[in-house]
Amino acid sequence: MKLDIVNFHVRDIQFGAKTEYVDGILTVNKEEALAVVKEDSHITFADLHIVKPGDEVRLMPVKEAIEPRHRVGGGPVFPGVTGKLMQAGNGTTHALKDMSVLVVGKHWGGFQDGLIDMAGEGAKYTYFSQLKNLVLVADSDELFEQKEQQKKNRALRWAGMRLAEYLGACTKDLTSTDVETYDLPALNKRGAASELPSVVMVLQPQSQMEELGYNDLNYGWDCNRMLPTFMHPNEVLDGAMISGSFMPCSSKWSTYDFQNFPMIKRLYQEHGKTVNFLGIIMSNLNVALDQKDRAALFVAQMATSLGADSAIVVEEGYGNPDADFTGCLVALENVGVKTIGLSNECTGRDGASQPLVSMDEKADAIVSCGNVSDFITLPPMKVVLGELEALGRDGLSGGWAHDEKLGPSVRPDGSIIMENNAMFCGDQVVGWSTKTMKEF
Repeated sequence: MKLDIVNFHVRDIQFGAKTEYVDGILTVNKEEALAVVKEDSHITFADLHIVKPGDEVRLMPVKEAIEPRHRVGGGPVFPGVTGKLMQAGNGTTHALKDMSVLVVGKHWGGFQDGLIDMAGEGAKYTYFSQLKNLVLVADSDELFEQKEQQKKNRALRWAGMRLAEYLGACTKDLTSTDVETYDLPALNKRGAASELPSVVMVLQPQSQMEELGYNDLNYGWDCNRMLPTFMHPNEVLDGAMISGSFMPCSSKWSTYDFQNFPMIKRLYQEHGKTVNFLGIIMSNLNVALDQKDRAALFVAQMATSLGADSAIVVEEGYGNPDADFTGCLVALENVGVKTIGLSNECTGRDGASQPLVSMDEKADAIVSCGNVSDFITLPPMKVVLGELEALGRDGLSGGWAHDEKLGPSVRPDGSIIMENNAMFCGDQVVGWSTKTMKEF
């Protein structure tokens, strides 16, 4: 497979009469863009805002982030989700870089939603404060889940994807000299790369929820119904994977993260130089122990069948998924595949809890990408997009309505105390994270 991602860097975003990209400026026709959002009759309210790094703006509850793209030659950016099922990872895709579409609830938040600050102390905790963002603030009539802690947010998330496709389409007749090429030949046609140590990446996207509609999607297929499968890395970078709605927020992988997965890109950089990058084993996270064991067996079998010398296991989430994470690490080590893991930790507010729920002596090479339990205190912001009260009212991970010692997460003056858990995609296990460990 060969994928060319043609980049159009966005220096600024503005509203105007015509949606177009000219000399680094993305102009958005707000009325047209909102019409795309409102194609779903479940959307009862929608508005668009532009936020940039350094703006004194707080976003809450943030539900999704997406990079605007356009598939050259036709077809949906997200096959099997926003359009017909087709192969991703081949051909040419245009991308509007240095920006994202953010989806924010006007009212209702949930366990999986988070916060973004575009300035101040909070900005350092999330990658998306560094981007120019077109923010969709919207509400829907999905009454059945408004006051549920766990929400599917389907109407809002799909509206974000349609909006991202609408924006990306403004590049369809343009050219750029900034082209990223991802070309990974078939396993038996690697030439000199075949003599290098081989590595496979094992991804464990969020797939715990047995009821459909909450989990990450693979070509539109709910990952809870998926057995581990081999995928070309280009598919992940080119819209095959969609973020789900369920996962404590700092551990979450947004669709933007799948589209730009830094660890995949780094392995591409090393391919043919220091390693032979075999590809992706897309696994899942399960609830029952036999399901976890079955997935680990599949992963180990695939790795050995592919001839992997080593593996990198990447976990989306923590808690129950830690058993899937360490299970894969142990299964791979048991068949002679040297393995490292990427995960975050949950030590509890008192710091006394076990960082990973499940551990094994063979899981002796784990990279920590942060602690979800770290306390963060944030001052008020001049502007709030969404509804700040959602942090405490709606059961967001990392926020609370009241604590006997700490009081509420959201204070009367608009300042906040919360756990890192509530920072949108804050730990960035995919490879953005700048967090590290310290010994005392």
